[in-house]
Amino acid sequence: MRSRRPIAVLLAAVTAGTALVGCSAENGESRCANDGGIVACAPDQRSAAPKIAGELLTGGRYDVSEARGQVVVLNFWGSWCAPCRAEADDLEATYQATKAAGVTFLGINVQDSRDKAVAFEEGRVTYPSLFDPASRLALALEIPPNTVPATVVLDRDGRVATVIRAAVKQDGLQPIVERIAAEQPAAGSR
Repeated sequence: MRSRRPIAVLLAAVTAGTALVGCSAENGESRCANDGGIVACAPDQRSAAPKIAGELLTGGRYDVSEARGQVVVLNFWGSWCAPCRAEADDLEATYQATKAAGVTFLGINVQDSRDKAVAFEEGRVTYPSLFDPASRLALALEIPPNTVPATVVLDRDGRVATVIRAAVKQDGLQPIVERIAAEQPAAGSR
């Protein structure tokens, strides 16, 4: 059995080294709210997401910047993660319910082998996933999703709007996604 020590060390380092540094502050006061594992930033306090691109589990490449103008829901998962298995149906249902509103989903597989990841996804979700076994994409975010599973919602301008550091259910995730999808993009961002 493969050791989970690298994951624990990675998560401890990310947790210790970061707080809410992705949201700007005025007079030392952050405009991002942290409520029970959900960090939500006001539109004028959101940071641009870093470059999120890589190799898809099924082959080919994907770059989130190609989805500019859409809300992008990123879900960090692993086939070894029981809560990831539990939330898969809720993620797929939310994707199906919101894609007509200009919402796209992208999984990001971490700390996994490609074969196990591909087998996990088959029949569970219809949206693509990037293969990121070293978790580099999560580490690049200013508000890191320092748990697995974790879900990050980017607004239509490619900025981090919400980070959820827990498994999601459709009845919790869908209203967040719909609220962000209803926002108007920043002037001149399209």
